[in-house]
Amino acid sequence: MESLGVLLTLPMNPYLEAELHRRCHLFRLWESPPARRKDFLRANAPSIRAVVGNAAVGADPETIDALPRLEIVASYSVGLDKVDLARCRERGIRVTYTPDVLTDDAADLAIGLSIATLRRLCEADRYVRAGSWKAKGDYKLTSRFSGKTVGILGLGRIGLSVAKRAEAFGCPICYHSRTKKPNVNYKYFPSVLELAGNCDVLIVACSLTEETRHIINHEVIKTLGPKGVLVNIGRGPHVDEPELISALVEGRLGAAALDVYEHEPDIPEELFRLENVVLTPHVGSATWETRKAMADLVLGNLEAHVLNKPLLTPFL
Repeated sequence: MESLGVLLTLPMNPYLEAELHRRCHLFRLWESPPARRKDFLRANAPSIRAVVGNAAVGADPETIDALPRLEIVASYSVGLDKVDLARCRERGIRVTYTPDVLTDDAADLAIGLSIATLRRLCEADRYVRAGSWKAKGDYKLTSRFSGKTVGILGLGRIGLSVAKRAEAFGCPICYHSRTKKPNVNYKYFPSVLELAGNCDVLIVACSLTEETRHIINHEVIKTLGPKGVLVNIGRGPHVDEPELISALVEGRLGAAALDVYEHEPDIPEELFRLENVVLTPHVGSATWETRKAMADLVLGNLEAHVLNKPLLTPFL
């Protein structure tokens, strides 16, 4: 792949970057100051045939239009909301992503966040570290996860894996997706509002599209209610953040656990002051094992493209 010019949009994995540098002609977009990015792309456009991005910076219309020789976008993520898929279709640009290899980690995190929120594990940790156990006595009672009805928004690969894990805790499962899934016995609800009204814990695991942007809105949060728990492992814009914060502060929603945010890495400071919230910094796939597997998929897709072989995980 030595002749393949690859644009890496930002630092995302040392192993991936090192392998791209070793195997390809690598261009690092972040090494050019933001004010000079257009000049950087213009100067190197004749050599760039591939873009490698992730969930933060992918291939927007401006980048695609600036690269007339672009043939493939290999995303180091399962979500493709940062890739202009319509523009790629128009130009016949192939798009790959990294499904399956991150499914288990994302599902593990969803269950971990659910338990941490209901059992107030982070708050209990702070209670011990502050010396409050000795000074004030036992920590307050919390709520169990086992047996809670879990509603899953988006019953794709990750959603199904979340469901299987929750079943092991004796949790009844229900879900909402664009269509009812065949060969599953979970209760299906035709709208997210109905799903929210019939679960204790609502886990967001769907893809981000224009239809799902702010799908968790005032009405859904109101329906989930003061005893309900919202867990978001999907994308930040799935949730109307100001409405979420308002509901948490006013007690209209019981608790929330968030791994993703609307304007990452900027997080509303109001969330930092709430004890009924668990926050993680978009770590759904952040294990050594999974990030290595994701990098290998990106490299394998690029190699397959260069050799004119079937792509390993094509989206387009």
